[in-house]
Amino acid sequence: MNATVDEVVEAIRNGPPGPRIGAFFDFDGTLVQGYTANAFFRERLREGRIGALELARFMIAAVDGTVLGGDPHTAAALSFATLRGRTVDSMVEVGERLFVQRIAGTIRPEARDVVQAHLRQGHTVVVASSATRMQIEPVARDLGIEHIVCTELADDAGVLTGQSSTGLLWGGRKAAAVRAFARARGIDLRRSHGYANGSEDIAFLATVGRPCALNPHPILRDAAEEYGWPVLTLREPRSAGLCAYLGTAGAMVGTNLGLAAGVAYGWLTGDRRLGINTGIALSARAGLALAGVRLDVVGAENLWKARPAVFVANHQSALDVLVLGALLRRDFTAVAKKEARLDPRMMVIGAVLDPAWIDRGDLTKAKQTLDGVVRKLQAGVSILILPEGTRMPTPRLGRFKKGAFHIARQAGVPIVPIVLRNTGELAWRRSMVVNPGTVDVAVLEPVDTGDWTAGDVDQRVAEVRQIIANTLADWPRPVSAP
Repeated sequence: MNATVDEVVEAIRNGPPGPRIGAFFDFDGTLVQGYTANAFFRERLREGRIGALELARFMIAAVDGTVLGGDPHTAAALSFATLRGRTVDSMVEVGERLFVQRIAGTIRPEARDVVQAHLRQGHTVVVASSATRMQIEPVARDLGIEHIVCTELADDAGVLTGQSSTGLLWGGRKAAAVRAFARARGIDLRRSHGYANGSEDIAFLATVGRPCALNPHPILRDAAEEYGWPVLTLREPRSAGLCAYLGTAGAMVGTNLGLAAGVAYGWLTGDRRLGINTGIALSARAGLALAGVRLDVVGAENLWKARPAVFVANHQSALDVLVLGALLRRDFTAVAKKEARLDPRMMVIGAVLDPAWIDRGDLTKAKQTLDGVVRKLQAGVSILILPEGTRMPTPRLGRFKKGAFHIARQAGVPIVPIVLRNTGELAWRRSMVVNPGTVDVAVLEPVDTGDWTAGDVDQRVAEVRQIIANTLADWPRPVSAP
């Protein structure tokens, strides 16, 4: 029985709420595409921590334990042994780094929607996996999942012994661990949900009353058909093809030609601001069109309700610049970190838009720059600021810096939050390539700063960040500003 994401989310929403309902998610191949162990294994190879003989043994054991149907515990034991002598802290650091560099981009976007549906119902959401904690924890935290049932590594005073304290949670052992977790927390497994993709997880799925085969392997698909379990196929993270490369190249050419045309128009008319406005509008529209990117905007009227204003947006991708340029179109500039000045993608845009470059290493210079930004606002030019300060690896919001909010308060202009839902899906933060598709945008109501004081800016920052987070979590209904 095939199911859609909307059907699964609706069933969760209409089902019983509360922490006695569990939602158990397998990890590799379910929440993320592929196997995160590959990233860790390549890291160990890169560091030279695995010799030729160890590599050969591991490859033989891995093929035997997967393709040939042998014992997967052998390959796991060999993998654990390569970690002997490493500190727990160092491996946690590796896990965090690999999450940002590689693993974050493999999270299935629609898996995030299913997880969020369970969290909104107050269910006890758990990652249950044969993977290790260092692989799972960054992803679980990003998804808002508190509980992990996994293969634990043994350590002695913070130094890994090369063995596991739980054994590999594979097959029946994983199912038993889920049952033990449920007993300890009073979870009713008969009313709980389970999601997995592999044939080894048939026993695990059979422990819950509401199993779901998610992007299943053929054997699990057959079992799901036999037992009447729903089958849910989630879309994979985007991978760039020829059309994406051609579209990206066209977008870069179109963006630069649009900016050049605007500059030329301003020179011919003697009106520099008109030329900048024309160039921004042309370049953004041309760049998005040639990249095959469309915008689906909720609340577009809020872009024009109060100008000048400080526009703030969440930041996932280099694509954000084009999207925001297409939205704001005229009479604005931006505040950006000084390091971005050297980014080839920013050089032409920076020359035309004349943003305020912030030197975060020099507080005196930074304050002088921000004072200049306030004067621009008072002269009628709106300001765009991305308060996270850097592109985030996933849609989960980072910490907001306070500069945008101090500027808005000092200039006496409103804050207008813009929420970008999925630019990171079309162009992940570490990618130079844009995939075609539709970007979802919500422009929220302007936030009046007239009664703000210097002492309550921290609270105001938290309020605005929260409404952006709520909008991302409850899309597409935009959340009203406080």
